[in-house]
Amino acid sequence: MAPEPRDTVELTDPRALRALAHPTRLKLVALLRRHGPMTATQAGERLGESPASCSYHLRQLAAWDLVEEAGGGRGRARPWRATARSTSWQITGPEVAEPSAALSAIVARSQMDEMLRAIDRLPTEAPAWQRAQQLTDTQLVLTPDQLEELGRRLLELFEAYRDLPEASGARRVGLFFAAYALPDEASSLRKDASLLRKEDA
Repeated sequence: MAPEPRDTVELTDPRALRALAHPTRLKLVALLRRHGPMTATQAGERLGESPASCSYHLRQLAAWDLVEEAGGGRGRARPWRATARSTSWQITGPEVAEPSAALSAIVARSQMDEMLRAIDRLPTEAPAWQRAQQLTDTQLVLTPDQLEELGRRLLELFEAYRDLPEASGARRVGLFFAAYALPDEASSLRKDASLLRKEDA
């Protein structure tokens, strides 16, 4: 029996970040996490991609430990599985800043598309799900350490709900958490003042 996927796979190599920063590969990882092992042909049918394309992208993902063979089958008939329930990455140095930002942008667009589809479905959902859906935004004034702490505490809260016994009427729920620094207003004001002084000179 194949082992259960671990909670998180952490990407630290810029090449791994670039490998995942591809729409089809992100969809493949999400598909395997949501529906379990499947072959390249099965994945292609769900994603509207050819088996050859899915097979190629699955091999690229496997090179960075994002998916693995689930056992059984040969060639494109062999099933693949996700190695973890989620993916994490951080900017740990200048060499990963650009690929990390590129991957974050693609993930954010993908999650936004998923959320918009859920909002479009909202009028047809049962009243209980209409009331339960969450969407909010706010701004805080934090230090980098405080922002990191906020992220850790929210992830701990998410994890507390991950292994709850499945109750009657439960459905898979999408969660997308994002927190980011807004432009430094003080720095912008200093820059604007400097430009004004130059124009007056």
